[in-house]
Amino acid sequence: EAVQERFFRPYFLQAPGDMVAHEGRLCRLDCKVSGLPTPDLTWLLNGKPVLPDGTHKMLVRETGVHSLLIDPLSQKDAGTYTCLATNKTGQNSFSLELTVVVKKAPMFLEKLQNCGVPEGYPVRLECRVVGMPPPIFYWKKDNETIPSNRERMSMHQDTTGYVCLLIQPAKKADAGWYTLSAKNEAGIVSCTARLDIYAQWHRQIPQPIKFRPGGSWYANLTGQGLDILSAFPTTESPILFSSPSQRVVESEEL
Repeated sequence: EAVQERFFRPYFLQAPGDMVAHEGRLCRLDCKVSGLPTPDLTWLLNGKPVLPDGTHKMLVRETGVHSLLIDPLSQKDAGTYTCLATNKTGQNSFSLELTVVVKKAPMFLEKLQNCGVPEGYPVRLECRVVGMPPPIFYWKKDNETIPSNRERMSMHQDTTGYVCLLIQPAKKADAGWYTLSAKNEAGIVSCTARLDIYAQWHRQIPQPIKFRPGGSWYANLTGQGLDILSAFPTTESPILFSSPSQRVVESEEL
């Protein structure tokens, strides 16, 4: 008897979901489909066929995985992708949304600020940087790269763009010029600030007392906040001495 051949409608065993990719990089859309006879695949972008060219390639691996390669990715590649698998028994499809993140060179929202701290205290050199893709950061002191494992120094950053160099505790040798560079595929920026380390204790030098020319010593001292009368003992009934025949002699006339 003749063997009757069986046919199967296309069925996707593997399909990607919505994707976010960076402009200028490689983007790969992979899927795996079954069916008899072997289905033919067609890729559509916003309903229009994606044709092979210098940046778009369709590949099939021995494992049966079909791939749409876009390299380099551009803004015009963003949109809704649909993959159609067709054979003599019918067709099947899946769709996904591809979002292209536009490259942006790093930019400082807040730059490093000159600062100074007493010796032995912790100090933070802080700034805020944004860019896409997220930049890589490099710290330098007096034009020499600071290794990530340097004693007493640690480097921190978060997803909001906050970047910090923590020195704990600060020593006199830490004084100098610090530079932060932020680099990604779109560019590089840098900013520099001065760190000063002070002695922990400062001797306070009293300000000299200024005297008003032509005034009495009592008036000058009182004007500086010194209460001369309170320095002498008083009684509840002070005795007042007066000499009508003798005028009061000012200290400047002595």
